[in-house]
This record gives sequence, structure tokens and C-alpha cells, in this order.
Amino acid sequence: MDESTPLKVALLGCGTVGSMVARLLIEQADDLEARIGRPLELVGIAVRRLELERPGIDRTLLTDDALSLAGRADVDLVIELLGGIEPARSLILAAIAAGSSVVTANKALLAEDGGTIYAAAEAAGVDVYYEAAVAGAIPIIRPLRESLVGDEVTAVMGIVNGTTNFILDKMHTDGADFADVLAEAQRLGYAETDPTADVEGYDAAAKAAILASLAFHSRVKLSDVAREGITGVTSADIAAAKEMGCVIKLLARCALSDDGTIALGVHPTMVPASHPLAAIPGAYNAVFIESRHAGRLMFMGPGAGGSPTASAVLGDLVTAARNRVRGTRGPGESTYSARGITPAGKVCSRYYVSMTVTDAPGVLAQVATCFARHEVSLQAVRQESQGVEARLGVMTHLAMEDAISATIADLRSMAEVRPQIAVMRVEGA
Repeated sequence: MDESTPLKVALLGCGTVGSMVARLLIEQADDLEARIGRPLELVGIAVRRLELERPGIDRTLLTDDALSLAGRADVDLVIELLGGIEPARSLILAAIAAGSSVVTANKALLAEDGGTIYAAAEAAGVDVYYEAAVAGAIPIIRPLRESLVGDEVTAVMGIVNGTTNFILDKMHTDGADFADVLAEAQRLGYAETDPTADVEGYDAAAKAAILASLAFHSRVKLSDVAREGITGVTSADIAAAKEMGCVIKLLARCALSDDGTIALGVHPTMVPASHPLAAIPGAYNAVFIESRHAGRLMFMGPGAGGSPTASAVLGDLVTAARNRVRGTRGPGESTYSARGITPAGKVCSRYYVSMTVTDAPGVLAQVATCFARHEVSLQAVRQESQGVEARLGVMTHLAMEDAISATIADLRSMAEVRPQIAVMRVEGA
């Protein structure tokens, strides 16, 4: 085909990210053409509400018939930025069926039903790219999908939700309570009016599923990810972490267990101040990869927002367009390992357990015996007298979650131990 013939692009969604993508397609048209070898032509933008004002967007491009736009036979590339499961899934499948390559930022859909999307793309001989689905502008999907495929990744962990990192960072630096910082995050636009997906860890869990799928060449779904949000993190937890030279981060962690299964989860975690992830500030994201031969790698940058996410979308668009021009395809889904998921109760971690006990002779020995009964080894114990009571902070060596849960149940049955026991994972040696 003539090099002057444009590749036609359809955009599904024109919110914060979509509108930025549309503007950049116009503003950077010459540069994009030079990088691709053919011009790009934006031929339509699907929106839910036609009546809304969208500064800088040509209204003649707008349509509320997303299915017709996605299924146009003359479109080469479809960008999906609607989010959610439906109608995004149906629209992406319609685009693939019509022969279009797809660029998406839809982490929820890929974590829930990515297999359906990848299989359809494979059958149709088109690309699916999704760098913007995890950690915004940070290039993490392509390194796992392409750069590290000659290595063996053993663990991936990171801060993949900017809202929760902003909240925990402010709690650490200002000593504020969760509710107050959440309200500030909402005022600043870092948190949604309904922040559930962020603060309860659902957003991070979807990203963890995608990262685990790529790192370990297995199909991992959102339902496989053990999840705990940050709503239970208190200022006392933050203070305890500081005393131990740690900060608390919401970490998504995926690692190979000794039996070859994948241990994964999203949890508030104490991170030693010496660890690179401990220094990630505000709403930034960072992903830390450990591999057999490359060693330790870290990727850090803005994890959300219109411009950073649009940058990742355009990067994928250029790659998919280049493939189109050359008549080639990028990598598809890799699930050859077909690894199982480590049962949540069998996942090992270090733990910090904090409790209030009666300050009397023999109580500490009873507490230590309770841990030993469940084969949980103690690394350190901190005791702070509070009159007739004492505050105990117990750091364990590596232990299975089942063993910790059984220990906590036993501790709560002891008359000398108050039932409000706090438990948090600890990263590092």
C-alpha cells in the first residue's frame, strides 16, 4: 500500500486519558508518521454522552454508537479506554473480528478474561497491546513480554496504585490518620469519590494478575490474587514501622514458590528503609523485578494521570502500527508453563504482630510458647510497659500464613492478651 495512505484509528472513550490521546494524535501527527512510516488518521471517537463539551476535540468525530465504530472494516487500530468488563470486552472482540489491532488500558478486563481477548487476537492474526494497563507511563509490560523472555523471572513486586501510595506516604510523613489523608487525596484528585477499588486493593490485584501472567508464562486471573487493602492501617502501625526502620507500602507481590507454583497477593507490607521501594513518594509507582541472570531491576515513574497514561497508549499504538505496516505481529499470550497458584495459606512471609498484654511475670513466655506451638520462629520481640499492661511487638522469621492465622487465634483465646491484635507482612531478609 502507498506510504501516504493513512492507517485509520478508532478511539473508544474520551475521558481524561482518551481526550489526551486524541489531542496528541493531532499535535504529534508528523512525528508519529515519521516513526511509523505511514500517517495515522483518527476516524472516530466513541463517547457515552455526546452533549458534553470536549475542548480541542473535533465534534464531527464523536459518536455514541461504539459498536459500529469498533467493528468498522476500514479501521486498522482500535484504542479502548472505556474501562470495566462490559461493554469493553464486546467492543474489543468486535474490533478484533473486523481485523483491527487493539491497544487497551483495561486492567480489569485483562485480569478477569484476558484469555478470551488473546485467543481471539491469535485467531484473527492481530495484535493486542496493553502497556497502559499497569503502572501508567512506566514501561513494565514490554520488558516482561519481550526484554526478559530469555531470562527466568523469579519475583515481581511493586507499588502499582498511586492513590494508596499517596495515602500511606502522607500518613508516614505527617503522622495523619487514614480517613484524613483519604479526604485530602479526594480533594486533590488522587482518589475517586468512591475509592473502594484503590483502598481495598482491587486495582492493585488486577495489575498483579497481569504481571504474574507475563512473568511466569501462565494464565493468572484476578480471583487468584489474595487481597488486603489499606483501610485497616492505623497511625499506630505507621509508628511501629518507623521504630523498626520501615515504611508501610501496599505491595503487589508475585513469586515462584519452592514447588514451582506462583505465590501472589496484595497486602500492606512493612518495607525496610534500605529497600528501593521504601523511597517511592506520593502517587508514584514502582515495580521491582528479580530474575535469574539479569538480577534485580526496578522501574519507577508516574503511575496514573492523563499525560503519563496517554504516553503509554501512544507507545503501544506506534508499535502496533509499525507491525501493521510491516505485515508482522508482536508477541501473543505465553502460557506454556501453566503454573498453578500457591494456596494463600501456604504462602510464606515474615510478619510483625502487635498486641497488648497484661504486664505480669510469665506472660511473655506464654506468648512465645504460643508461637512455638505453631512452629513460628521469632526473630525479635519489643516490649513497652503501659502501666498494668504492656505493648508487645513480635517480628517473626519466615512463616506460612496458615501458621500465623492459627497462632493469632490461639493468642486471642488467652485471658492475658487483648483481642485487638494487628498483623502485617514484612518484606526483606
